[in-house]
Amino acid sequence: MSGGEPERPQFLFVKALASRGRLEAVTQQMGYHPRYLDSFLKTQHYLLHMDGPLPFDCRHYIAIMAAARHHCRYLVNLHVLQFLRAGGDPQWLRGLDFIPPKLRNLNEINKILAHRPWLITKEHIEKLLKISEWSWSLAELVHAVVLLAHCHALASFVFGCGCEQEEGPGGRGSLKPSSPGNQCFCEAAMGNGCGQELLRINRKRSLDSCMELDSLRERVQRIHVETEGREETRPLMPDREEDTDGEVTGAANLACYLQDPDFGYQDFARRDEEQTQVFRVQDYSWEDHGFSLVNRLYSDIGHLLDEKFRMVDGLQSSAMAKRQGCEPSVFKRGIWNYIHCMFGIRYDDYDYAEVNHLLERMLKVYIKTVTCYPEKTNPEMFDRFWKQFKHSEKVHVNLLILEARMQAELLYALQAITQYMVS
Repeated sequence: MSGGEPERPQFLFVKALASRGRLEAVTQQMGYHPRYLDSFLKTQHYLLHMDGPLPFDCRHYIAIMAAARHHCRYLVNLHVLQFLRAGGDPQWLRGLDFIPPKLRNLNEINKILAHRPWLITKEHIEKLLKISEWSWSLAELVHAVVLLAHCHALASFVFGCGCEQEEGPGGRGSLKPSSPGNQCFCEAAMGNGCGQELLRINRKRSLDSCMELDSLRERVQRIHVETEGREETRPLMPDREEDTDGEVTGAANLACYLQDPDFGYQDFARRDEEQTQVFRVQDYSWEDHGFSLVNRLYSDIGHLLDEKFRMVDGLQSSAMAKRQGCEPSVFKRGIWNYIHCMFGIRYDDYDYAEVNHLLERMLKVYIKTVTCYPEKTNPEMFDRFWKQFKHSEKVHVNLLILEARMQAELLYALQAITQYMVS
């Protein structure tokens, strides 16, 4: 925490408590970097709660669809609650077969962006925009694409920092205060805990939120019983189970939000396939192309996203860089370009031999797992890696993964939209 902003984290946490009813694990982890957290909260609030092309209930349902691609119960549970708070139809929570065709048609690009964004084409865009009863407008589609990319990338952060494993019974996000990674940031930084007022608000709002969540769950359960005519139904959000290998099981409640569940990440250039065309940033970049397009079709979101990209680039990772004998900017660029490379995005001015020099093998394995198939992240991975580094620097790596992945998905989607517009 910077010495000039001693009250900044408390202020941000109070804002998060006021808007969500509890201090979420994601907010706590990002709190190690208060300036980034501020930028993240502003962007997320704008996407989900401010004026925009999409209705509020649809925004949260799109978030549910995106999070379900990675079996991320943490995000699904949060957005189920917010979907119902926004007046969403509980029937939709029975799955994709019970939502309007317009939303269901978004499933294809959701699937592609989540796992193999290089496959998206202008034909996918045209199919959604074609004139029909269920067509999307360009502004609506841009809003949806940003939401999808945001939630896919946030799922990586959730798994990468172990937030998914901290889901308590019933999805209440109960946290273990004894764990260094789960301390309130102001407690970790100041050593004497948050103020009593903040703790009182936390307890009261958390209790209210949990009671409301229980009430909403009962409503959804009643609908399941009435519509399916069963005496017993599977709970909407059951406790997580683990098999003997530590793999997460019992994800049947998320299956209703998925089509083609076996579709997943594949290496961009597999040796047994023809070389896929590389995405060259010199031809289409966020700064020169994506920013202006997204800002024109969805007012101001470009500025918020650009601030967030720049904010994560400005964070320091001196210990990690020092270990590798390089400048922090060089180390961060190595991570960023490695992530983009896994999605087929290349920079002509970068020597990719540097990646192997800068990133140790175990760090590369961690980054690839969290980026490409975060649901396979082992719960102990975060604690096991880089024991010699501060917790804040581990979080920093996960923030780089979040932002680099989100920008990669946006570049492919916005390029396809641009190609459709000029064709």
